[in-house]
Amino acid sequence: MGNISEMILQRQIALLSFPLSNLQASKVRPVIVISNDKYNKKSHDIVVIPLTSNLRKTGYDMIITNNNLEKGNLVVESRAKVDRVFSVEQKLIRLSIGQINKNTFAELKTILSKLVG
Repeated sequence: MGNISEMILQRQIALLSFPLSNLQASKVRPVIVISNDKYNKKSHDIVVIPLTSNLRKTGYDMIITNNNLEKGNLVVESRAKVDRVFSVEQKLIRLSIGQINKNTFAELKTILSKLVG
């Protein structure tokens, strides 16, 4: 799992190698892990929501600041792009940088429910 030696946990903010649209290169980008711990423990994959520093509202997103974190620190205010949820291999995770609090996670789940509802 990259530089991470412990299990990836739900609500963690992690940095992962993110393929660019041309699939020829990648950048390290932050994501929020939304898959539950039981799934994360038994699977090679995790389900994540990407974070972006582009703060333009899209309708199924949420601003994430350091006030939303239980631990860790974001370098810049970010937007969680709930409509861009995807699965990724855990081995692409490079580093855990924090964890969102339970209230923020509940808000993300509400947005996700509206998206699929």
